[in-house]
Amino acid sequence: MFQEFYTQRGEYVVISAEQASHFAKGVAGDYNPIHNPDARRFCVPGDLLFALVLARFGLSRHMEFRFTNMVGADTPLLFSETDNGELEVRDEAGKCYLQVTRRGDRTYDASVIDAFARCYVAFSGKNFPHYLKPLMEEHGVMFNPRRPLVIYDSMGFSLERLDGISPGLVLTHSSLDVQGKRADALLEFAIQSGGEPVGVGSKKLVVSGLCAYDADEMAAIVDEFYRLKAAYLASVD
Repeated sequence: MFQEFYTQRGEYVVISAEQASHFAKGVAGDYNPIHNPDARRFCVPGDLLFALVLARFGLSRHMEFRFTNMVGADTPLLFSETDNGELEVRDEAGKCYLQVTRRGDRTYDASVIDAFARCYVAFSGKNFPHYLKPLMEEHGVMFNPRRPLVIYDSMGFSLERLDGISPGLVLTHSSLDVQGKRADALLEFAIQSGGEPVGVGSKKLVVSGLCAYDADEMAAIVDEFYRLKAAYLASVD
């Protein structure tokens, strides 16, 4: 699963800027410029690390993911399990980028893992403008339009069962806790299968460099988002 988005070099996984950008746009629908290969502050999407963890270690009924650093292009990454059963993603120098705790039943069924990973990533890729723009507008704040910074902090979920599910995610509640120049955004979601609830989860984002909300500036950012989306879709037709 997701093999086209990384290269295996011995025990390490290496993700190029092009692979990461293709995942962000093609799988997550995420057109954040920070995932463009030529971005000055390029970083690998956290959702790609999430998907690779599930592909390698299976899907557990209860999982918590904490992102501790941003991954640059071509960084050799080691996906490992610690003595206490936690999962980690570290580089050659030992710097940690992702910590995962898990409990409960586990499945290694590739079709279930692939379906769950893809439905979550598609939901997660809608951070902006779908979820964040209304929150920022409501609170009268926005990120710096010349240097937008939204950091993926953490996510977690609990599933009632792992077998016989065809998952889909629905946003159930969102909130923004503004603290001076930064804010914590919490996105809560329901996990459904065939219209029936099978789990719940949440995702936390940190928005930095806040300034007063400017409708014109925001409109220009949203227009650029859809321009980038149209350009990508035209390139893969």
